Amino acid sequence: MSYLVISFSHKNTDIQTREKLAFPNEENKDRFLKQLHSEAVIKEAILLSTCNRVEIIISTSNISYATSCIIQRLAQYAQLNYDDLFDRADVYDNEGAIHHLFSVASALDSLVIGETQIVGQLKDAFRLSLSKGYCQQNLPRALHYAFKCAAAVRTATSLGTGSVSVASTAVLKAKEVVDNKDGVQALVIGAGEMSELTVKHLISKGFKVTLISRDIKKAKILANTFEVHVEVEEYSNLKKLLNHIPVVLTATGAPYPIITKDMVTDCEFDRFWFDIAVPRDIDEIESPNLKIFSVDDLQFIVNSNMELKAKQAKTAYGIVGKMSVEFFDWLKTLEVEPVIKHLYIKGDEVIDKKVNNAIKKGFIKKEDEENIRKLCKTVLTEYLHQPSKKMKHLSKNMECDIVLGAVQSMFNLNSDSNMLNKYKCEHALKINERG
Repeated sequence: MSYLVISFSHKNTDIQTREKLAFPNEENKDRFLKQLHSEAVIKEAILLSTCNRVEIIISTSNISYATSCIIQRLAQYAQLNYDDLFDRADVYDNEGAIHHLFSVASALDSLVIGETQIVGQLKDAFRLSLSKGYCQQNLPRALHYAFKCAAAVRTATSLGTGSVSVASTAVLKAKEVVDNKDGVQALVIGAGEMSELTVKHLISKGFKVTLISRDIKKAKILANTFEVHVEVEEYSNLKKLLNHIPVVLTATGAPYPIITKDMVTDCEFDRFWFDIAVPRDIDEIESPNLKIFSVDDLQFIVNSNMELKAKQAKTAYGIVGKMSVEFFDWLKTLEVEPVIKHLYIKGDEVIDKKVNNAIKKGFIKKEDEENIRKLCKTVLTEYLHQPSKKMKHLSKNMECDIVLGAVQSMFNLNSDSNMLNKYKCEHALKINERG
């Protein structure tokens, strides 16, 4: 079984294409994952869709066919040309796929390096796939190590400090363009996780915040979570607010622009709008004194303090590389341990059979059974100790599969699904426990 990741991000895809590829809700994700899972060669699948990337993570028995199939499905979903999409895609398999997955989880592949949201978004994508039955074993193992890698990077570096999200980056830019003044009015559209983060950063930078959402109840609940006053307005007032407030930040999950040309009137004061949603919330609009920033326009923050970032990123990539190698070593040990356990189980079965027969035929006394069993088990353990040790050592070598196959064939050892479940991802087990 092979690992495969197909990636579309800010690195290889413009925002116009990314918004067509975006999956704005769980229903769309579920439908697409179900289509992928129906393909015989695609055994497990996870779909990550954020404002900066769409990642299809799978385990497959045929990398070439699965790649073509996934891109074809994406082209149909987004109504894009297959050849163009194929040329844009970054395709990673096996070691490359795991290294890329660990880099994404550790926020090394993000627009804002070190941003703190990506690992949570990846966990949400994993949780959805797991709950729907689209991944069972191979991907949970990989995700378990990816989260472990992300934690190690956060511990060993300072990449997660400073401006570490698209929301905080947008607020920094807003503070810059209004000449660092306090008390400037800012309108936040939406009441989701990104909006909550945006309001938090606006307040910390001295803005006076107004919140608006189609769900006013949700907006009021969010506003009440902050220690300072956040004004909440009816969504019907959106047009009026757009033409009276100088700073607007929007981050909704709408599949189409919610701010259109007909809503905008010319104003004498400067306005700065930040569209941090994908698909974009703001239509292509030109108006005097109006400047619109999209996600891709925030690249300037990424380029700041590059010397510090580069040094930290080098350390982080070292961790990613090391843990990628460890992951495949760990996978090999998972193949070896069940075989070793089966050898001991087979030995115990022989001991039980022979001891019982010996008692039945009167070769040994019943009262001596316990001591004889202990002796037999000691002999078995000593006999299998050296072969077990060598098989564990072989787990790191290329000939491991051949040797294990030969041992399984000679001793007639069959795979045990219950035993395999013992090695399921710890994170997956915790998710299942939570329901």
